[in-house]
Amino acid sequence: MLERLAVDSVDCLAVEDSTAGLAAAVGAGIPTVVAPSVHTRGDDFPGALAVLDDLATAALDELQDLHSAQRRPLGGGRSLQVTLRAVTSSPVRARWAISAQFFTNGVIGGSFLPRLPEIKQAYELSDTAYGFVVVALPLGSILAAAVAGPLIRRFGALQVAVIGTVAYAVLLALAGFSPSVLLFVPIMLTAGVMDAVLDSGQNVHGMAVERWYDKSIINSLHASWSLGATMGGFIGAASAGAGIPIGWQMAVGAVVWSALAVIAGINGAVPEKFVRSATSEAEIPDQPVANSGRRFPWARFVPLAVLAICGTLVEDVANNWVTLYLFREIGAAIGVAGAGFAIMLGAQFVGRMLGDPMTDRWGRGAVARTGGAMISVGGLIAVIAPNTWVAVAGFAIAGFGTATLVPAAYAASDGLPGVPHGTGIAMLGWFMRIGFLVTSPAIGLMADAVGLHLALLILPAAGIVATVLAHGTVRNSNNSR
Repeated sequence: MLERLAVDSVDCLAVEDSTAGLAAAVGAGIPTVVAPSVHTRGDDFPGALAVLDDLATAALDELQDLHSAQRRPLGGGRSLQVTLRAVTSSPVRARWAISAQFFTNGVIGGSFLPRLPEIKQAYELSDTAYGFVVVALPLGSILAAAVAGPLIRRFGALQVAVIGTVAYAVLLALAGFSPSVLLFVPIMLTAGVMDAVLDSGQNVHGMAVERWYDKSIINSLHASWSLGATMGGFIGAASAGAGIPIGWQMAVGAVVWSALAVIAGINGAVPEKFVRSATSEAEIPDQPVANSGRRFPWARFVPLAVLAICGTLVEDVANNWVTLYLFREIGAAIGVAGAGFAIMLGAQFVGRMLGDPMTDRWGRGAVARTGGAMISVGGLIAVIAPNTWVAVAGFAIAGFGTATLVPAAYAASDGLPGVPHGTGIAMLGWFMRIGFLVTSPAIGLMADAVGLHLALLILPAAGIVATVLAHGTVRNSNNSR
């Protein structure tokens, strides 16, 4: 029939309702979607572009999107056979897949961070030198800002996230085996590049899944990251307590979490119409925005950036200083000290899971102000704590408080007047990475000068600043998370 019509099989789209029909169509080289009958519903349909719940509700343009997703045009008349962009059967499946991707990003980094005090000890670093060494990761993230957008536009956000995850896991394993700080720093710098690129990819793809899902899910995706970081923290702490070498712990983790990321990539694609071009994180406009005749609203943006940095400062303390503080200053065993990081990130996860209902009830501004106050109270408790578990409780309160600050800043920056869609969020991400670059060296310098106990007073100070800024910059509304 195709020969008589002079039609190429790849230009057709077959609709079948059984595995036999699917096999015949695929065998003829025809892209195929399946709309199961009452007799075949629940069967497995390998090779299908998608399994539709109801063909009657499938719009023609959606079927065209399914077909066009098979081949993506490249330069010179070539074509790229898309593997990770093959459309999944439902937005629910895509949501679970991208949640797993966020989880892997959290667990990989989270399992490495509790081992940093051992690395500091092995390389015999001062607090100041340690502060500068640990910024290699955020420095790499800043350097990657210029390439993340083009990579996503060239290869697709999902592919970038998955490949970046595998590279990130391998690099952290190599860092764990590193025999000297001179090798450790460039490996961590490269790992920072991969972390930023994959983070951009998973967030861009997460927004595409959200558009397909037709309701807000981005907070739950970041909660998946927090859950992964918490689990990773416990893995790192337990491995440290058991005396497992850092390199071998990370190598085993690289195999496991890379496999999960690949599975998520295979199952997480969305129809083409929900995919938008990524905004490059390197775009820092100083000209009128989007030909609107208005310059970038720096006066409204900068307070939002500082608010977000106050939130990420708490994460930076959790990542790089909590384990060291509990181990050296409070006298906790290394396994318990590593668990402090995990508990702090676990409290952030709980706060993110509760963030949407709290915002719906009390408003985004009120929740952000309360978060700032909790950072201040929790940070002060941690600094004056007489024992390990009181200090851990203080860090947990601060972790819960920081949960909604960055989402609140993202929401406000996305609504800046005269700024095209995505640019405000991209700008905020750039400034947050600069904040990560500055905070650890600053804490290290203060720790060498006055001791880590007093240096961590930066936590309650950041909470006070966040409370003030949230009052003036975040709208007290419950819509548009």
